[in-house]
Amino acid sequence: MPRSWPHPLLDILHVEKPIIQAPMAGVQDYRLAAAVTNAGGLGSLPCAMLGPDALKTELQALNEATQGGPYNLNFFAHTPHAPNDSQEAGWRQALAPYYQEFEIDPATISNGPGRMPFNEESAAIVEASRPAVVSFHFGLPEPALLDRVRQAGAKIFSTATTVEEAIWLQQHGADAIIAQGLEAGGHRGIFLTKDMTTQMGTFALLPQIVDAVNIPVIAAGGIATAEGVQAALKLGAAAAQIGTAFMLCPEATTRPLHRQALKSPQARHTALTNLFSGGPARGIVNRVMRELGPISELAPAFPLATNAIAPLRAAAEAAGSGDFSPLWSGQNVSGCREVSAGELVKQLML
Repeated sequence: MPRSWPHPLLDILHVEKPIIQAPMAGVQDYRLAAAVTNAGGLGSLPCAMLGPDALKTELQALNEATQGGPYNLNFFAHTPHAPNDSQEAGWRQALAPYYQEFEIDPATISNGPGRMPFNEESAAIVEASRPAVVSFHFGLPEPALLDRVRQAGAKIFSTATTVEEAIWLQQHGADAIIAQGLEAGGHRGIFLTKDMTTQMGTFALLPQIVDAVNIPVIAAGGIATAEGVQAALKLGAAAAQIGTAFMLCPEATTRPLHRQALKSPQARHTALTNLFSGGPARGIVNRVMRELGPISELAPAFPLATNAIAPLRAAAEAAGSGDFSPLWSGQNVSGCREVSAGELVKQLML
Protein backbone atom coordinates (compact mmCIF):
# COMPACT_ATOMS: atom_id res chain seq x y z
CA MET A 1 0.00 0.00 0.00
CA PRO A 2 1.24 3.53 -0.76
CA ARG A 3 2.72 5.26 2.29
CA SER A 4 1.29 8.61 3.33
CA TRP A 5 3.32 11.72 4.14
CA PRO A 6 4.79 12.51 6.66
CA HIS A 7 6.97 9.43 6.58
CA PRO A 8 8.60 8.05 9.76
CA LEU A 9 12.06 7.88 8.17
CA LEU A 10 12.22 11.59 7.42
CA ASP A 11 10.64 12.36 10.78
CA ILE A 12 13.59 10.56 12.37
CA LEU A 13 15.96 12.64 10.23
CA HIS A 14 14.13 15.85 11.24
CA VAL A 15 13.42 16.67 7.59
CA GLU A 16 10.25 18.70 7.06
CA LYS A 17 9.71 18.12 3.34
CA PRO A 18 9.99 14.91 1.27
CA ILE A 19 12.63 16.47 -1.00
CA ILE A 20 16.16 15.08 -1.17
CA GLN A 21 18.66 16.96 -3.29
CA ALA A 22 20.62 14.48 -5.39
CA PRO A 23 24.38 14.61 -4.82
CA MET A 24 25.95 15.92 -8.05
CA ALA A 25 29.73 15.89 -8.27
CA GLY A 26 31.12 18.61 -10.50
CA VAL A 27 28.13 20.95 -10.31
CA GLN A 28 27.80 21.66 -6.60
CA ASP A 29 29.55 22.20 -3.30
CA TYR A 30 28.28 22.66 0.26
CA ARG A 31 26.23 25.75 -0.67
CA LEU A 32 23.55 23.85 -2.59
CA ALA A 33 23.30 21.17 0.10
CA ALA A 34 22.98 23.80 2.82
CA ALA A 35 20.31 25.73 0.93
CA VAL A 36 18.14 22.63 0.51
CA THR A 37 18.56 21.58 4.13
CA ASN A 38 17.75 25.09 5.34
CA ALA A 39 14.58 25.03 3.21
CA GLY A 40 13.36 21.90 4.98
CA GLY A 41 14.60 19.22 2.59
CA LEU A 42 17.65 16.99 2.83
CA GLY A 43 20.74 18.49 1.21
CA SER A 44 23.43 16.17 -0.12
CA LEU A 45 27.17 16.60 -0.57
CA PRO A 46 28.98 14.49 -3.20
CA CYS A 47 32.21 13.21 -1.63
CA ALA A 48 33.67 10.71 -4.11
CA MET A 49 35.81 13.29 -5.92
CA LEU A 50 36.98 15.13 -2.80
CA GLY A 51 40.25 14.32 -1.06
CA PRO A 52 40.22 14.13 2.75
CA ASP A 53 41.35 17.72 3.29
CA ALA A 54 38.89 19.14 0.76
CA LEU A 55 36.07 17.08 2.26
CA LYS A 56 36.84 18.30 5.77
CA THR A 57 36.80 21.90 4.53
CA GLU A 58 33.43 21.37 2.83
CA LEU A 59 32.00 19.73 5.94
CA GLN A 60 33.08 22.58 8.18
CA ALA A 61 31.36 25.06 5.86
CA LEU A 62 28.27 22.84 5.58
CA ASN A 63 27.92 22.49 9.34
CA GLU A 64 28.26 26.23 9.81
CA ALA A 65 25.73 26.97 7.07
CA THR A 66 23.12 24.50 8.29
CA GLN A 67 23.67 25.15 12.02
CA GLY A 68 23.33 21.48 12.83
CA GLY A 69 20.62 20.70 10.28
CA PRO A 70 20.51 17.23 8.67
CA TYR A 71 22.44 16.42 5.52
CA ASN A 72 23.53 13.46 3.41
CA LEU A 73 27.12 12.56 2.54
CA ASN A 74 27.36 10.54 -0.66
CA PHE A 75 30.19 8.16 -1.53
CA PHE A 76 30.93 5.61 -4.24
CA ALA A 77 31.25 1.93 -3.29
CA HIS A 78 32.68 0.58 -6.54
CA THR A 79 35.48 -1.97 -6.73
CA PRO A 80 38.43 -0.25 -8.42
CA HIS A 81 39.72 -1.87 -11.60
CA ALA A 82 43.45 -2.28 -12.16
CA PRO A 83 44.69 -0.23 -15.13
CA ASN A 84 45.06 -2.24 -18.32
CA ASP A 85 47.85 -0.91 -20.52
CA SER A 86 46.53 -2.39 -23.75
CA GLN A 87 43.01 -1.12 -23.11
CA GLU A 88 44.33 2.32 -22.21
CA ALA A 89 46.37 2.36 -25.42
CA GLY A 90 43.28 1.45 -27.46
CA TRP A 91 41.26 4.19 -25.78
CA ARG A 92 43.90 6.80 -26.46
CA GLN A 93 44.12 5.63 -30.06
CA ALA A 94 40.39 6.22 -30.42
CA LEU A 95 40.90 9.74 -29.07
CA ALA A 96 44.01 10.38 -31.19
CA PRO A 97 42.28 12.48 -33.90
CA TYR A 98 40.97 14.79 -31.20
CA TYR A 99 44.41 15.07 -29.58
CA GLN A 100 45.76 16.15 -32.97
CA GLU A 101 42.94 18.65 -33.43
CA PHE A 102 43.71 20.33 -30.11
CA GLU A 103 47.49 19.84 -30.37
CA ILE A 104 47.64 17.69 -27.22
CA ASP A 105 50.53 15.29 -26.72
CA PRO A 106 48.97 12.11 -25.24
CA ALA A 107 52.32 11.24 -23.67
CA THR A 108 51.80 14.13 -21.23
CA ILE A 109 48.53 12.67 -19.92
CA SER A 110 48.94 10.78 -16.64
CA ASN A 111 46.93 7.76 -15.54
CA GLY A 112 44.99 7.91 -12.30
CA PRO A 113 41.98 6.51 -10.43
CA GLY A 114 39.70 9.53 -10.99
CA ARG A 115 37.30 8.58 -8.20
CA MET A 116 38.01 6.65 -5.02
CA PRO A 117 35.58 4.30 -3.25
CA PHE A 118 34.58 4.65 0.39
CA ASN A 119 37.52 3.63 2.57
CA GLU A 120 39.03 3.86 6.07
CA GLU A 121 39.72 7.58 5.70
CA SER A 122 36.15 8.18 4.58
CA ALA A 123 34.80 6.25 7.54
CA ALA A 124 36.90 8.31 9.95
CA ILE A 125 35.51 11.53 8.48
CA VAL A 126 31.94 10.20 8.84
CA GLU A 127 32.65 9.31 12.46
CA ALA A 128 33.89 12.83 13.13
CA SER A 129 31.07 14.65 11.30
CA ARG A 130 28.15 12.35 12.27
CA PRO A 131 25.83 13.17 9.33
CA ALA A 132 22.17 12.23 9.40
CA VAL A 133 22.56 10.13 6.25
CA VAL A 134 25.40 8.47 4.39
CA SER A 135 24.42 7.30 0.92
CA PHE A 136 26.23 5.08 -1.54
CA HIS A 137 26.34 4.60 -5.30
CA PHE A 138 27.32 1.23 -6.82
CA GLY A 139 26.24 -0.96 -3.91
CA LEU A 140 27.64 -0.82 -0.38
CA PRO A 141 31.14 -0.85 1.12
CA GLU A 142 32.50 -3.85 3.00
CA PRO A 143 30.63 -4.77 6.23
CA ALA A 144 33.31 -3.47 8.61
CA LEU A 145 33.18 -0.01 7.02
CA LEU A 146 29.38 -0.07 6.92
CA ASP A 147 29.30 -0.90 10.64
CA ARG A 148 31.39 2.19 11.34
CA VAL A 149 28.88 4.34 9.46
CA ARG A 150 26.00 2.86 11.43
CA GLN A 151 27.80 3.28 14.74
CA ALA A 152 28.32 6.95 13.87
CA GLY A 153 24.55 7.32 13.97
CA ALA A 154 23.92 7.76 10.25
CA LYS A 155 21.09 6.18 8.29
CA ILE A 156 22.40 4.25 5.30
CA PHE A 157 20.86 4.88 1.86
CA SER A 158 21.97 3.26 -1.39
CA THR A 159 20.90 3.31 -5.02
CA ALA A 160 19.09 0.46 -6.75
CA THR A 161 18.37 0.39 -10.46
CA THR A 162 16.55 -2.97 -10.38
CA VAL A 163 14.35 -4.90 -7.97
CA GLU A 164 17.18 -7.41 -7.50
CA GLU A 165 19.55 -4.64 -6.40
CA ALA A 166 16.97 -3.30 -3.96
CA ILE A 167 16.54 -6.72 -2.35
CA TRP A 168 20.33 -7.13 -2.15
CA LEU A 169 20.72 -3.74 -0.49
CA GLN A 170 18.06 -4.53 2.10
CA GLN A 171 19.74 -7.85 2.86
CA HIS A 172 23.13 -6.17 3.27
CA GLY A 173 22.21 -3.40 5.68
CA ALA A 174 20.64 -0.45 3.85
CA ASP A 175 18.08 1.57 5.82
CA ALA A 176 16.46 3.00 2.69
CA ILE A 177 16.58 2.41 -1.06
CA ILE A 178 16.96 5.11 -3.72
CA ALA A 179 15.07 3.73 -6.72
CA GLN A 180 16.94 5.27 -9.66
CA GLY A 181 14.91 5.26 -12.85
CA LEU A 182 16.42 5.26 -16.32
CA GLU A 183 15.55 8.96 -16.72
CA ALA A 184 18.03 10.07 -14.07
CA GLY A 185 20.99 12.25 -14.98
CA GLY A 186 24.58 11.38 -14.12
CA HIS A 187 25.95 7.97 -13.27
CA ARG A 188 23.72 4.93 -13.04
CA GLY A 189 24.00 3.18 -9.67
CA ILE A 190 23.88 -0.23 -11.36
CA PHE A 191 26.09 -2.79 -9.61
CA LEU A 192 24.79 -6.37 -9.79
CA THR A 193 24.99 -6.59 -13.58
CA LYS A 194 26.31 -4.72 -16.60
CA ASP A 195 23.23 -5.57 -18.65
CA MET A 196 21.60 -2.25 -19.43
CA THR A 197 18.43 -3.94 -20.69
CA THR A 198 17.57 -4.49 -17.01
CA GLN A 199 17.07 -0.75 -16.49
CA MET A 200 13.57 0.74 -16.34
CA GLY A 201 11.82 4.05 -15.87
CA THR A 202 11.21 5.56 -12.46
CA PHE A 203 7.46 5.05 -12.28
CA ALA A 204 7.77 1.43 -13.46
CA LEU A 205 10.64 0.68 -11.05
CA LEU A 206 9.35 2.48 -7.96
CA PRO A 207 6.18 0.47 -7.18
CA GLN A 208 7.97 -2.81 -7.86
CA ILE A 209 10.70 -1.98 -5.35
CA VAL A 210 8.13 -0.74 -2.83
CA ASP A 211 6.42 -4.13 -3.07
CA ALA A 212 9.69 -6.08 -2.87
CA VAL A 213 11.27 -4.57 0.26
CA ASN A 214 10.09 -3.51 3.71
CA ILE A 215 12.34 -0.48 4.13
CA PRO A 216 11.63 3.05 2.84
CA VAL A 217 12.05 3.74 -0.86
CA ILE A 218 13.04 7.10 -2.37
CA ALA A 219 12.13 7.86 -5.99
CA ALA A 220 14.80 9.30 -8.30
CA GLY A 221 14.89 10.09 -12.00
CA GLY A 222 12.87 12.47 -14.13
CA ILE A 223 11.12 14.14 -11.17
CA ALA A 224 11.25 17.88 -11.67
CA THR A 225 7.90 19.34 -10.59
CA ALA A 226 5.46 19.30 -7.69
CA GLU A 227 3.23 16.99 -9.72
CA GLY A 228 6.11 14.53 -10.12
CA VAL A 229 6.82 14.61 -6.40
CA GLN A 230 3.17 13.91 -5.58
CA ALA A 231 3.06 11.06 -8.10
CA ALA A 232 6.11 9.46 -6.47
CA LEU A 233 4.56 9.75 -3.00
CA LYS A 234 1.30 8.23 -4.22
CA LEU A 235 3.23 5.25 -5.58
CA GLY A 236 4.71 4.60 -2.16
CA ALA A 237 7.89 6.66 -2.07
CA ALA A 238 9.02 8.13 1.24
CA ALA A 239 10.52 11.09 -0.63
CA ALA A 240 11.69 12.22 -4.06
CA GLN A 241 15.37 12.69 -4.87
CA ILE A 242 15.83 15.52 -7.37
CA GLY A 243 19.00 16.60 -9.13
CA THR A 244 18.70 18.19 -12.57
CA ALA A 245 16.09 20.74 -11.47
CA PHE A 246 18.61 22.28 -9.04
CA MET A 247 21.38 22.74 -11.60
CA LEU A 248 20.37 26.27 -12.62
CA CYS A 249 20.05 27.51 -9.04
CA PRO A 250 22.59 30.18 -8.08
CA GLU A 251 23.87 27.95 -5.26
CA ALA A 252 24.93 25.31 -7.80
CA THR A 253 28.44 25.51 -9.32
CA THR A 254 27.22 24.42 -12.77
CA ARG A 255 29.57 25.92 -15.36
CA PRO A 256 28.27 28.52 -17.84
CA LEU A 257 28.55 26.11 -20.81
CA HIS A 258 26.58 23.49 -18.91
CA ARG A 259 23.94 26.01 -17.83
CA GLN A 260 23.59 27.17 -21.43
CA ALA A 261 23.10 23.58 -22.61
CA LEU A 262 20.45 22.91 -19.96
CA LYS A 263 18.48 25.95 -21.12
CA SER A 264 18.73 25.04 -24.80
CA PRO A 265 16.69 22.68 -27.02
CA GLN A 266 19.80 20.46 -26.95
CA ALA A 267 18.78 19.35 -23.43
CA ARG A 268 15.83 17.43 -24.84
CA HIS A 269 18.26 14.84 -26.25
CA THR A 270 20.15 12.95 -23.58
CA ALA A 271 21.77 9.53 -23.69
CA LEU A 272 23.66 7.09 -21.52
CA THR A 273 27.37 7.29 -22.23
CA ASN A 274 30.55 5.71 -20.88
CA LEU A 275 32.95 8.05 -22.68
CA PHE A 276 33.68 10.36 -19.76
CA SER A 277 34.34 7.89 -16.95
CA GLY A 278 33.92 4.36 -18.24
CA GLY A 279 30.60 3.91 -16.41
CA PRO A 280 27.14 4.51 -17.90
CA ALA A 281 25.90 8.00 -17.11
CA ARG A 282 23.19 10.19 -18.65
CA GLY A 283 24.14 13.49 -20.22
CA ILE A 284 23.15 15.88 -22.99
CA VAL A 285 24.31 14.53 -26.35
CA ASN A 286 27.30 16.44 -27.72
CA ARG A 287 29.90 16.02 -30.44
CA VAL A 288 32.08 13.34 -28.85
CA MET A 289 29.02 11.27 -27.90
CA ARG A 290 27.72 11.45 -31.47
CA GLU A 291 31.06 10.59 -33.05
CA LEU A 292 32.34 7.87 -30.71
CA GLY A 293 29.31 6.32 -29.15
CA PRO A 294 27.68 7.25 -26.92
CA ILE A 295 28.75 3.81 -25.61
CA SER A 296 32.23 2.67 -26.65
CA GLU A 297 33.68 -0.78 -26.01
CA LEU A 298 37.11 0.88 -26.11
CA ALA A 299 36.52 2.99 -22.99
CA PRO A 300 38.29 1.54 -19.93
CA ALA A 301 36.19 0.43 -16.97
CA PHE A 302 34.92 3.01 -14.48
CA PRO A 303 36.56 5.31 -13.52
CA LEU A 304 39.66 4.73 -15.68
CA ALA A 305 38.34 6.40 -18.85
CA THR A 306 38.41 9.81 -17.15
CA ASN A 307 42.03 10.86 -17.50
CA ALA A 308 42.44 10.39 -21.23
CA ILE A 309 39.45 12.57 -22.14
CA ALA A 310 40.00 15.25 -19.47
CA PRO A 311 42.50 17.37 -21.49
CA LEU A 312 40.12 17.39 -24.46
CA ARG A 313 37.39 18.72 -22.22
CA ALA A 314 39.72 21.42 -20.87
CA ALA A 315 40.86 22.49 -24.32
CA ALA A 316 37.35 22.61 -25.77
CA GLU A 317 35.94 24.50 -22.80
CA ALA A 318 38.76 27.03 -23.07
CA ALA A 319 37.55 27.63 -26.63
CA GLY A 320 33.96 28.03 -25.44
CA SER A 321 32.72 24.57 -26.44
CA GLY A 322 31.06 21.78 -24.50
CA ASP A 323 31.77 19.21 -27.21
CA PHE A 324 33.94 17.09 -24.88
CA SER A 325 32.28 17.90 -21.55
CA PRO A 326 30.06 15.60 -19.49
CA LEU A 327 26.89 17.67 -19.63
CA TRP A 328 25.05 15.58 -17.07
CA SER A 329 21.29 15.91 -17.19
CA GLY A 330 18.19 13.84 -16.62
CA GLN A 331 15.57 13.40 -19.32
CA ASN A 332 13.29 16.04 -17.81
CA VAL A 333 14.69 19.58 -17.68
CA SER A 334 11.24 21.16 -17.49
CA GLY A 335 11.69 21.87 -13.78
CA CYS A 336 15.04 23.66 -14.10
CA ARG A 337 14.60 27.11 -12.61
CA GLU A 338 16.97 30.03 -12.22
CA VAL A 339 15.68 30.59 -8.70
CA SER A 340 17.24 29.99 -5.31
CA ALA A 341 17.37 26.38 -4.15
CA GLY A 342 15.15 27.29 -1.22
CA GLU A 343 12.52 28.73 -3.55
CA LEU A 344 12.71 25.63 -5.75
CA VAL A 345 12.10 23.37 -2.74
CA LYS A 346 9.04 25.49 -1.97
CA GLN A 347 7.78 25.18 -5.57
CA LEU A 348 8.26 21.41 -5.52
CA MET A 349 5.84 21.23 -2.59
CA LEU A 350 3.05 23.35 -4.07
